[in-house]
Amino acid sequence: MKIIDLYKPNKTVISFEIFPPKKDGDIDTVYRTMSELKVLAPDFISVTFGAGGKTRGSSVTTEIVRQIQDKHGVPSLAHLTCCGSENISEIVLELKLKGIENILALRGDEVASGGFQYAKDLIAAISGRGFCIGAAAYPEGHIACDDLEKDIVHLKQKQDAGAEFFITQLFFDNALFYNFLEKARAAGIKAPISAGLMPILSKAQIARMIFMCGASLPSPIIKLINRYGDEGESLVKAGIEYSLNQMQNLCDNGVEGIHIYTMNKPFIAEYCVKNLRVKRV
Repeated sequence: MKIIDLYKPNKTVISFEIFPPKKDGDIDTVYRTMSELKVLAPDFISVTFGAGGKTRGSSVTTEIVRQIQDKHGVPSLAHLTCCGSENISEIVLELKLKGIENILALRGDEVASGGFQYAKDLIAAISGRGFCIGAAAYPEGHIACDDLEKDIVHLKQKQDAGAEFFITQLFFDNALFYNFLEKARAAGIKAPISAGLMPILSKAQIARMIFMCGASLPSPIIKLINRYGDEGESLVKAGIEYSLNQMQNLCDNGVEGIHIYTMNKPFIAEYCVKNLRVKRV
């Protein structure tokens, strides 16, 4: 099933992200995660681009995506990055042979020589080949772009190249999302936009996310971290509760989708889905 067909008026699409194992021997843990997530009836599950080099990474992602949709009956979304895109024909053929219909086209953290430099170029290269293509959106702007208005222009270019829906980078302040969404719609971006959220589990995770994607921390988050510090279970519970409140506010205001970065921890998705009041049919 193509993911764009899941977005309908008066419905909130609920989706999860998981990532492949770093080692071959850990693949069973991912399959267990998939089984636990299936019970929550997500609209789709996305799988990040695998580790281990461009060829193995693509193959691992492809196999997990195939398992999700064929064994578990859940629509799935394969991440594809510009790294390794010089082999795009080979990768696309593999996806086709495995019956995969949905791709999230991303620039990625690394860009190999000979490959595409920007997500819009990757999108254009795979558009028209029978895939439903999604792309990333940045409520606070991409970390490499210091102008949100310019970043909105880049988003429009992705849509024009063939992106049919967007999933945002994580954020902790809904006001930033609403401001971004208003600007995006004013710029002619009509594609559905799912809000990407990642619950806080540790101080180290927060530091890593700020460094990697430039997400800002609103006062309530700073106070939460100050209150719980590294108190393990207490911080995890408070972090998930904060994300749940974010999700509920977004749903109450008509967000088209919620995309939960599960970090391969099904209990995060379970708590949020079971406590979220949202229309899904």
